Amino acid sequence: MQILEPYIPKEYLALKINFLKQQLAMFPEVTKTKRTIHGEKKDVFTVSSGGTYLVDSKSGINIQNRLLLRDDIQRELTRLEGIWNCYFKGPPPPDINPRKIIRRMYRSADDAVILDGNFFNSLKNDANPNYRENKTFFYNGTYYRSAAEVSIATFYTENGIPFKYEPEIWLKGLNKPIYSDFVILIKELDLCKFHEHFGMKNAADYNRITATKYNNYSGAGLLPELDVFYTYSKDDVPFDIRTLRTKLNSVIYDSLLLPPLDC
Repeated sequence: MQILEPYIPKEYLALKINFLKQQLAMFPEVTKTKRTIHGEKKDVFTVSSGGTYLVDSKSGINIQNRLLLRDDIQRELTRLEGIWNCYFKGPPPPDINPRKIIRRMYRSADDAVILDGNFFNSLKNDANPNYRENKTFFYNGTYYRSAAEVSIATFYTENGIPFKYEPEIWLKGLNKPIYSDFVILIKELDLCKFHEHFGMKNAADYNRITATKYNNYSGAGLLPELDVFYTYSKDDVPFDIRTLRTKLNSVIYDSLLLPPLDC
């Protein structure tokens, strides 16, 4: 049977739309008029929150840049609302609320790090020194180990999801770092997720590696299919990116059920 429609991640799409609406609401109203200053008519910006600035002043240039950013956000919101209206009825649920959700990862018994944007920015992309000769698939400036990993990197890039590929991660209970396949940042929640992709060539190896990674992450306080999620591919079954869409939507939805602060 041919699948004609892609899977549309409803909760994640609603989250992105509501996040963009939040951002737009933070911009003050700005009007551009002319005023006579020292006998000469000049263009000025008047800001609803207070203040009038010459368009060609430093503050005026900053306002122009903010207006350009606002226009970019509005265009992206219009695009996403168009997708929403094609697949779903009514407006996005308002309870899918963008907010900061705090999750912690333990690097040692007394060293816990919050999995937020600061943690994400501290990670170095493509940091794994092991078996670099196996990285033969090139995309957007980085070599990957498989076509499936390239598909994943392409998906994250095209959907505007920041990610780091094989960054160095220290976990409680280990005497050396691991290198997660992907660490992504859900900007709308200021929250990182770990994504491991398994290329299943041998069932015994798969079971062993999977169990090891589950234990490593769990020992650091991370929950499977919430903080860490997994995708798979086999030689005889091509990786379908719709699997990643469903996984991503699920971990985001489950995160939204958590308390907004420490959990």
